[in-house]
Amino acid sequence: FAGANPFAHFEESFSQDGHIYKYFDLPSIDKKYGNLPFSVRVLLESAVRNCDNFHVLEKDVQSILSWTPDLKQGTNDVEVSFKPARVILQDFTGVPAVVDFAAMRDAVRELGGNPEKINPICPADLVIDHSVQVDFARTPDALGKNQSLEFERNKERFTFLKWGAKAFDNMLIVPPGSGIVHQVNLEYLARVVFETDTADGSKILYPDSVVGTDSHTTMINGLGVLGWGVGGIEAEAVMLGQSISMLLPEVIGYKLEGKLGPLATSTDLVLTITKHLRQLGVVGKFVEFYGPGVAELSIADRATISNMCPEYGATVGYFPIDENTLSYMRQTNRSEKKIDIIRQYLQATRQLRDYASEEQDPCFTETITLDLSTVVTSVSGPKRPHDRVSVSRMFEDFKSCLSSPVGFKGFAIKPEALSARGEFQWDDGKSYKIGHGSVVIAAITSCTNTSNPSVMLGAGLLAKNAVEKGLTILPYIKTSLSPGSGVVTYYLRESGVIPYLEQLGFDIVGYGCMTCIGNSGPLDENVVNTIEKSGLVCCGVLSGNRNFEGRIHPNTRANYLASPLLVIAYAIAGRVDIDFETEPLGLDSEGKKVFLRDIWPSRSEIQEVEHKHVIPAMFQEVYSKIQQGSQDWQTLQVSDGKLYPWSECSTYIKRPPFFETMTRELPKLGSIERARCLLLLGDSVTTDHISPAGSIARKSPAARYLAERGLTPRDFNSYGSRRGNDAVMARGTFANIRLVNKLATKTGAITLHVPSGEELDIFDAAERYRSEGTPLVLVVGKDYGSGSSRDWAAKGPFLLGIKAVIAESYERIHRSNLVGMGILPLQFLPGQSAETLNLSGREVFNIALPEGKLKPGQSIQVEADGRLFDTTLRFDTEVDITYYQNGGILNYMIRKMLD
Repeated sequence: FAGANPFAHFEESFSQDGHIYKYFDLPSIDKKYGNLPFSVRVLLESAVRNCDNFHVLEKDVQSILSWTPDLKQGTNDVEVSFKPARVILQDFTGVPAVVDFAAMRDAVRELGGNPEKINPICPADLVIDHSVQVDFARTPDALGKNQSLEFERNKERFTFLKWGAKAFDNMLIVPPGSGIVHQVNLEYLARVVFETDTADGSKILYPDSVVGTDSHTTMINGLGVLGWGVGGIEAEAVMLGQSISMLLPEVIGYKLEGKLGPLATSTDLVLTITKHLRQLGVVGKFVEFYGPGVAELSIADRATISNMCPEYGATVGYFPIDENTLSYMRQTNRSEKKIDIIRQYLQATRQLRDYASEEQDPCFTETITLDLSTVVTSVSGPKRPHDRVSVSRMFEDFKSCLSSPVGFKGFAIKPEALSARGEFQWDDGKSYKIGHGSVVIAAITSCTNTSNPSVMLGAGLLAKNAVEKGLTILPYIKTSLSPGSGVVTYYLRESGVIPYLEQLGFDIVGYGCMTCIGNSGPLDENVVNTIEKSGLVCCGVLSGNRNFEGRIHPNTRANYLASPLLVIAYAIAGRVDIDFETEPLGLDSEGKKVFLRDIWPSRSEIQEVEHKHVIPAMFQEVYSKIQQGSQDWQTLQVSDGKLYPWSECSTYIKRPPFFETMTRELPKLGSIERARCLLLLGDSVTTDHISPAGSIARKSPAARYLAERGLTPRDFNSYGSRRGNDAVMARGTFANIRLVNKLATKTGAITLHVPSGEELDIFDAAERYRSEGTPLVLVVGKDYGSGSSRDWAAKGPFLLGIKAVIAESYERIHRSNLVGMGILPLQFLPGQSAETLNLSGREVFNIALPEGKLKPGQSIQVEADGRLFDTTLRFDTEVDITYYQNGGILNYMIRKMLD
């Protein structure tokens, strides 16, 4: 199918140190290139280099070249193909991908091929960072204890991933305890510009770009690497060398002017930008930063802003590469030769940015401006990351939230309960009182901030000043420090601030996402009982990126995002309803009042320490051992075989049944006959309704499955932790308590088994239909599959026996994922729906597929109990048809490897 690249004649080269470096000369392709945003130039380069008129079409290149500020979402949408340079995974979302690759190897062997051929074609990195929890804190041995518990809980998953690290080529798996995926990506994994060997001995250069199975993959945009989060099926497709489909975006130009004030931090800046862009509305759009103010920001500052891209809603928050980027590469121990090659390439292709030059400013859909000098010290909360509050107003804002109606800024505490207090005894024999606004969790956590030496060293200097003034933190507050990489620990130790952080209770508790993703661990029972008995709105303060209700801890109803410095400040204060300007944090040894301003380090103080202690040798030492792992990891025994030894006893890792009936030959495509409707759904069914998530309900099919294997409810864990077991995930598909299925008499994960008239759990009904040999369809309304892209939102329906979906409209990526799993996507004609056609969902459906060649967008006739209606076949490209004919993208790749 693939042809020669029609743009091959635009290839140029230069020589250095005896090597020939080739690249595509983008500026010479078309004079329109100079007007393109720098982020769109990355999309263009990928399309030009990968154009084969099958996966990437010549018209994709022309569409990108023709990008215009007049492009508007929903009005003149343009769909293009994009091939990222690499994929990045974290352990929760990455396990299913490695499971699928292991199962593909088995399938290739069983079909007579060489299983060792199955490896990621596109480079893939997986960082284990989502498993560690703050079970222990405020003790010197907290780190060791938490890591031991992490291994105890996740041994099956870790054993499997360590096998994957040995078995697969082109896949790096970073052991637990190494850091947070996005910080490791920034400091070590990012290439900025790739150089790949070619058949003639030369190297080809092209921009680094990445998709990842975590929404905060966007952090890498701060380094000038275009990247964003995708679902598991899209990530696997890219790993297998395929392109992904995307809409050409609107690009918002965000101009930065001036400089940050002496007390403002990058955290204050990102919270300001997040609120601003959320108000503007940038969902589905690219945001590209420009203007002289960008040059005033470090790469770590930029990465902080890019990290919170999901919170302000954009697809990316992109900072084009400049000389500061290349300086950061030097600081993080990238070689001088590599940096020189990158500079030559970027200059030749006009991708090296000078933020002071207005002549380089491209065209944007819309521009907005922020003066950095207007940024003030801020937090965000109590329930959303874009609800920024200046610290000077925090005490009155919190009091307003207490009495406001229930909502994002309200708790509806009755007037008579506003002064409620609770009292408890602590281990030290003393009695403590807490009330509304009391801080019970204070966590320096998350790659958003721990990747930034200025705020981490700032926190260390603040801790030093506080200790020297005699300030302390109340013993019941759960304080923790979870650095995003070993480099952070290195420079905190070298700068001498670790002892002061420990003295305040901020001992290192682990290297992972921890409190930011809700792995905050338990609070003391005395504290919990007091909060619940007194009905208190107690608080968590964290240097994270999300603070949605219930995410951080069930007993912290209010949670505020803040810089690491403010995390310590509020922990010392013990409450969030404090006016730092007029109220002291405490008294010094002489009985004098100590205010926050007395211990807050200046920007120049922080920069002096940073320049002295954050050096390339640290990055060299830490990352030279990145694959070594802890003692627990090193002693983990795994098979040396290239095929995974699946265990029938495992409830975490199971060989999926995707390839059980697969043959080398293409299956004969037949019509779907005598199918039943499993679910009749309305509009806006999201991937959250479809995909298994959260805890496993005790009376669910998944719970029964685990109980039958000897597990008690306390060991059920979550669907997220069991993503490597298809039996659990299939049983959790559509298991959403808010699902409205018109075939059922109540909301939830139930449906009607039409032949018997019985209402059953959805999985049980699907299994009964399977035993009867009945194929299944879904009949749904508008925007089916909206929300975040989730692989199990397509894999789960496939395992339930769904052969086709008939919808009024689809979310674009979810439609693609259904095709990737071999499910037929049909669309009602305009103006038609289940309602207008009087479909009850109790009909027998017959879907006639033509015997000849399928074509994108052709008409397909459906019969429902003798009534006929036409639908549109939502195969949008020839690639879609190829995947469907093979039974899905994974099957297609297996046959391709066999051939």
